[in-house]
Amino acid sequence: MFLGEVVGTGTLILLGDGVVAGVLLNKSKAQNGGWIVITWAWGMAVVFGILTSIACSGGVAHLNAAVTIGLASIGAFEWSDVPQVIAGEFVGAMLGATLVFLAYMPHWAETEDPGLKLAVFSTGPAIRNYPLNFLTEVIATMMLLLCGLAIGQNAGSSEFGFFFWGLLVLSLGLSLGGPTGYSMNPNRDLGPRIMHFILPIPGKGSSDWAYSMVPVIGPIVGGILGSFVAKAAFDLQF
Repeated sequence: MFLGEVVGTGTLILLGDGVVAGVLLNKSKAQNGGWIVITWAWGMAVVFGILTSIACSGGVAHLNAAVTIGLASIGAFEWSDVPQVIAGEFVGAMLGATLVFLAYMPHWAETEDPGLKLAVFSTGPAIRNYPLNFLTEVIATMMLLLCGLAIGQNAGSSEFGFFFWGLLVLSLGLSLGGPTGYSMNPNRDLGPRIMHFILPIPGKGSSDWAYSMVPVIGPIVGGILGSFVAKAAFDLQF
């Protein structure tokens, strides 16, 4: 399970943060591609993250601590397996972020705005209001688990069920991503933010630690709520 989460989450972050780098960094051929490009690529990043995780022996393809904790909270995943799965997700997120840094190496110095460089690695609010930013992350992640468990009920046995997860993340990004950048995943935000702090990025500025717990705690709360709502609404039995 550990290796599957490392590979899957690493793929997720490399492809997801990679498109943000392409759209935001100066002199990238994808510069100014816009929000639609970012949300589509993140949706596809989820699909290939799931596929690469499952391809590893024992991979569970959570890729997200909010999913892992949410499922464990309703008895759909063993609590004893939670630490190794979250550790794999966290390591994978840091590795993926490092690969994005290397892939766009010449573009960091060409980009003056430190905020754009941070946005490649981690999320940030459009309007900074911590309680409301937190609420947005809770709502978005609640819907991620609610709809994700509905996918499991309706298309879980389909060999193409993972595509619905990509479409779900695309939909959430388009619908609820505007206020905060839709972290919905503690590892997706915290792991790359740590790498932003560590890596020798020219002119990178602050890693915005004051905001950092919003996209970590908010998704965990939302993941638990979404899991319990789905269990009650869908009469899930484990």
